[in-house]
Amino acid sequence: MNETQTLSPGAGHAERTPLESAVVRFAGDSGDGIQLTGGQFTVASALAGNDLATFPDFPAEIRAPVGTTYGVSAFQINFGGRQINTSGDAADVLVAFNPAALKTNAKLVKRGGMIIVDTGNFGPRELKKAGYDHNPLDDDSLGDWKIVPVDISKLTLEAVADSGLGKSDALRCKNLWALGLVYWMFGRDRAPTAQWILQKFEKKEPAVAAANVAALNAGHAFGETMELLQGFHGYAVPAADLPPGLYRTITGGDGFALGLAAAAQLTETEMVFASYPITPASPILHHLVKLGAYGVTTHQAEDEIAAACVAIGASWAGAIGVTSSSGPGIALKGEALGLAVAAELPLVVINTQRAGPSTGMPTKTEQSDLFQAVWGRNGDTPLVVLAPQSPSDCFTMAIEAVRIAVKYMVPVMVLSDGYIANASEPWLIPDVDSLPHLPVAFRTEAEGYQPFARDPQTLARAWVKPGTPGLAHRIGGIERDALTGDISYDPANHQVMTDYRHAKVARVARDIPPQTIDQGPERGRLALVGWGSTYGPIRRAVSNLRAEGVEVSHIHLRNLWPLPENLGDMLAGFDHVLVPEMNVGQLCTLLRATYAKPFESLSKVTGQPFKIAEIEAAVRSRLEA
Repeated sequence: MNETQTLSPGAGHAERTPLESAVVRFAGDSGDGIQLTGGQFTVASALAGNDLATFPDFPAEIRAPVGTTYGVSAFQINFGGRQINTSGDAADVLVAFNPAALKTNAKLVKRGGMIIVDTGNFGPRELKKAGYDHNPLDDDSLGDWKIVPVDISKLTLEAVADSGLGKSDALRCKNLWALGLVYWMFGRDRAPTAQWILQKFEKKEPAVAAANVAALNAGHAFGETMELLQGFHGYAVPAADLPPGLYRTITGGDGFALGLAAAAQLTETEMVFASYPITPASPILHHLVKLGAYGVTTHQAEDEIAAACVAIGASWAGAIGVTSSSGPGIALKGEALGLAVAAELPLVVINTQRAGPSTGMPTKTEQSDLFQAVWGRNGDTPLVVLAPQSPSDCFTMAIEAVRIAVKYMVPVMVLSDGYIANASEPWLIPDVDSLPHLPVAFRTEAEGYQPFARDPQTLARAWVKPGTPGLAHRIGGIERDALTGDISYDPANHQVMTDYRHAKVARVARDIPPQTIDQGPERGRLALVGWGSTYGPIRRAVSNLRAEGVEVSHIHLRNLWPLPENLGDMLAGFDHVLVPEMNVGQLCTLLRATYAKPFESLSKVTGQPFKIAEIEAAVRSRLEA
């Protein structure tokens, strides 16, 4: 049993076939409005009360030639009446707007699934661009799927004929026509989407607004008459049993932005967020720019190094400095991160990982920056490393990163990834007043002050705002005396300071929750250990396997360095430990080095998230060996 079930035949459109969950995928050229289409279907499904998870699959090329496989953009959503953990292993329904979309996405549709094809874009020129030497709709090469050929382009032009738009602009409405059809298939309400269109376009472009609404309605009406196509009918997906409250859809970028703004309020301290645009980390800056009223100042720096140094300067001045990037940018920030460690200033660094090395695949997901986070700077440069497990968890982990940074006067790196950043899920909006306050104490008492005197519990030095009377001090990247902060080249002092910096990070392990078992027994034959966005597929795979009677447990790490104090004892209770991660085994290597126990890596570096079936197969193969 996987995350979704296959669409089953029904008696006709008058009676909708009930489904517990379904996966829909939209695919087309970058200019076809695929992400907008998926986003609106997500909102409609959320309003219908479904639990959901999405996967926007962007092309890496900014302006790939129209109609080529390099420029295909896709959006997948898994929605249902039960808990949804992933965007789905394979689609039940694919809407392909051109041959390139069909060629690159058909294999992502489960056998027996439905592919709706815009035949209006399947001319000789479009087929050639996609690499077809003949039309696949004319042979049996697509026999594994139910093909629904619809001339969406032609029907869109007919639907908006009275709009006054030229042909090119009129064709841009075809994504809304297709959305209307899929809305009918799954019983979605068109009204919120129509209202959104009118709010977005009616004042400045009333003709565009009217045309898009007309296309949406026409696609929906077409679905009502599709009984002429055998086997095409509607489906009913029930609302999920979610805890009561106010919900919104949230992406990882949203979660970090809202979490950082909440942390500024909870600490009652100004926050400065400095970054340089880089895919897929940029959305955090885009969202934070709108939250200035909540004590957050944003700054787009001229480069990555400047962004990190601005954030460090803000922390020196008494604000909470935050910077953000992806792997290549984090590499550029490396020396500045060493400065923050040496100066012992609070700093939050968000790394939204992408596939590497170097430029790699900017729009694809990976988890290959763990070594960089834990060890990737010159000198012994320890810092704290956290990892959210989902888009909504980014909110929680942003607050936790700030808490640790200001309490221990230490940089904290948070490892997200491209999947978490762009995926969305329902989020129960918390009452900020109910969240624990995190008061920040700046030292103001001059008597007995020594810049590097330490709190006996946290080993953190005091945080002093520049200009505080009697508390003038110097900090910097050159080694300092362990008490006075004066420049020191004394060998013994350097040993002491190095030990302090490591011990301070190690003490964070005392201040984090003990590691728990997400699912399964606390001892047994096999445990899966994951981190970051592997949470969803591992959780569903373990749930499926346990339902079959397979003895397997799931342990998911959100604290990657230092590791939880009880983790070693927990892992010792299992005969085998398998570590699925989207790299060549970095967490597995870290665990081996820490616990001197055999661990096995399950590696994937395709730029795509794990499938549930891949993890299920890996578990079965180990237990059957």
